[in-house]
Amino acid sequence: MQTTKDGISWRLFLFTCLLLESSAQDLGGQTQFICTSVPKDMDLCAATLQNSVPGDNLKTTVMQLRETVLQQKETIMNQKETIRELTSKLARCESQSGPEPGDARSGGGRRKESGTKNTMGDVSRGPSDTLTQLSQTLQSLKQRLENLEQFSRNNKSVQANSLKDLLQSKIDDLEKQVLSRVNSIEEGKPGLRNETEQRGRVESTLTSLHQRITDLEKGQRDNRPLDKFQLTFPLRTNYMYAKVKKSLPEMYAFTVCMWLKSNASPGVGTPFSYAVPGQANELVLIEWGNNPMEILVNDKVAKLPFLINDGKWHHICVTWTTRDGVWEAFQDGVMRGSGENLAPYHPIKPQGMLILGQEQDTYGGGFDATQAFVGDLANFHIWDRKLSIGEIYNLATCSSKAQVGNVFSWLETSLDIYGGASKWTFEACRQLN
Repeated sequence: MQTTKDGISWRLFLFTCLLLESSAQDLGGQTQFICTSVPKDMDLCAATLQNSVPGDNLKTTVMQLRETVLQQKETIMNQKETIRELTSKLARCESQSGPEPGDARSGGGRRKESGTKNTMGDVSRGPSDTLTQLSQTLQSLKQRLENLEQFSRNNKSVQANSLKDLLQSKIDDLEKQVLSRVNSIEEGKPGLRNETEQRGRVESTLTSLHQRITDLEKGQRDNRPLDKFQLTFPLRTNYMYAKVKKSLPEMYAFTVCMWLKSNASPGVGTPFSYAVPGQANELVLIEWGNNPMEILVNDKVAKLPFLINDGKWHHICVTWTTRDGVWEAFQDGVMRGSGENLAPYHPIKPQGMLILGQEQDTYGGGFDATQAFVGDLANFHIWDRKLSIGEIYNLATCSSKAQVGNVFSWLETSLDIYGGASKWTFEACRQLN
């Protein structure tokens, strides 16, 4: 029996060797096999894997790869779920608010981002900024009341005195509100959560007060020239502005001059903008954010070397001709810069809308509080020609030879005032002297 068993094992061994040798020949003789004795009761493949070290490594590697693939699949599924959640939240946010205002400049032009902007409220301000602006507004109101008081003394008007006393009382109440808010800030009271609502009430009262003072000042119109006034924009809003009653003609050259006073930061905003159907930036003067002041003609931009946000009165002029788009900039009677290729051979189009204090994103509207002018503006004039250096110097030095604009001249009757922007007695040259 033992001989028989050995014979069977030996034959199985030879058969295995012959089988492996045949496989090697099929592979072109490039592979060498080692024959190993295998008991007859053991599976041939299992024995081969058991005695093969490379096979163990391969099996381990396959198992590791399989585990890695499963882990990666689980991670991908988790990431997909996160992406779906974020996409859903983003869609909800976009449905509730439009894109932020901004502009991109390309090829010398200034373009607005498309979309709906929030133009219904004031620009957001911190407590300190709000208090500063309210303080400046109160000072402006006080100065106007002093003018009214002087006027009433000169005219011995009982009605003017009674109105003056009433308005003074309202200003005292506003000062108490401002003082109360200062105390709240210093003490860190929880009531600061309602700051936006409180600021809205105070500014609403200020707007009403501006209107009352403006109505009172209307009684003085018969006693002073119609060009001795200024516009005051005390707050950066999207509802305070003045609209010029008539449009501009077609112009192949222009000179725009005005007196400005502002200490707004960053940027004094938009002293004026002229829009025509199909082009909101036909003619615009703007200082927005940390950018320098710019003049736009047909949405093409030139940067102006003006520095005016020091709280003092400054006289500025900008000249332009369509031939080669040549422009010059004057501050306080002195040329500060010049250039060319600003919308060359493009005439200023007629039948547009001229707005003081706001930048138009659409014809006659689309105001953005962040681009609003903050400060005082007076003696705004436009000519349809390029003024000489001497003519501009006469304007800046209040010479008796100074001319008025032949396209638009500064008169109370030529403007409509909106939103609480105030109009009161002012004479630039007297203030400077």
